Amino acid sequence: MSATIPVRKGEELRKEKLFQYLSEQIRDFPQEPLEITQFGTGASNLTYALKAGNWEAVLRRPPLGPLAPKAHDMKREYEVLNALHPLFPLAPKPLTYCGDKTVLGSSFFLMERKEGILVDTELPEWTENKEEAGKRISALMADTLAELHKVPYEQTGLTEISKPNGFMERQVTGWIERYQRAKTDDIAEADILMKWLAERIPDTQYISVIHYDFKLNNALFSRDLYELSGLFDWEMATVGDSLADLGAAMSYWMEPDDPLPLKLGLGKPSVTASGMFYSRKEFMERYALKSGKDLTHIHYYLTFAYFKLSVICQQIYYRYKKGQTADQRFADFGKYTEILIQHALAQTGK
Repeated sequence: MSATIPVRKGEELRKEKLFQYLSEQIRDFPQEPLEITQFGTGASNLTYALKAGNWEAVLRRPPLGPLAPKAHDMKREYEVLNALHPLFPLAPKPLTYCGDKTVLGSSFFLMERKEGILVDTELPEWTENKEEAGKRISALMADTLAELHKVPYEQTGLTEISKPNGFMERQVTGWIERYQRAKTDDIAEADILMKWLAERIPDTQYISVIHYDFKLNNALFSRDLYELSGLFDWEMATVGDSLADLGAAMSYWMEPDDPLPLKLGLGKPSVTASGMFYSRKEFMERYALKSGKDLTHIHYYLTFAYFKLSVICQQIYYRYKKGQTADQRFADFGKYTEILIQHALAQTGK
């Protein structure tokens, strides 16, 4: 997976307890010192790399502090991977789930560690033809999303933990409620946007397995950037509206002409904003070609996706403002929430 960093202060794991758990639950777990590092990307669940001798795995646990209802459900994410991995191997193979909070203070699960190159804010320095690589990666991402949406969800068992009927109605209502619960500041455009979304929910045309957090820095690539080697962060995966998944993916896919505050909201812009990658229009055209889906109403899904992203940022900012996390990366998330709401509202006229 991507490069790791030393574990951030305050986010350490109970090493001795974890070692004991691994010794009891993992067959042939080596009795060698346990090394723990942390993946630095991501602003939601905490993700760690574990290594003991030749054994490696990835551990996922919820963030610290009080959690929003139904959010950060480790058992559900484990079950999603367990159901999906056999039919979609880019999803990591889950290893074990632990609901005993006496081990680490929260539930957690382990999954295989996949190896590959993370492409986030720039292409690898050894990339020879960056323009060609950018277009190739763009096509790979569009094709992978189309392939995910072709997985026969009836065979995965995911319908047992999903409710595809009425998906968009629940999504729009639910995310509006989440925003209202996590609200800290008055944003004038928020009420206008939420009213627009609630009054224009489209009929669902396509139901499939959806990742719902499909973005470039949740994928790993082979060193030559010709193949995907893994797709991660399945926390929000479900069976639902395929176009909601595409809209969410496009809300992360930045372009050179996007507003500067939007591109800089979380730091250095995504490499997709470099001009070497597909535009959102080109990505969606490729997806439509590979999937055969009609994208007539995609502007609604993109508008909703920007709103949903704004709510995620607001929930994180709420935790920061209430002192539930001291991570300074989140200090400006209130401003980013406002930018996203304004950008979402701008999509409604398209």
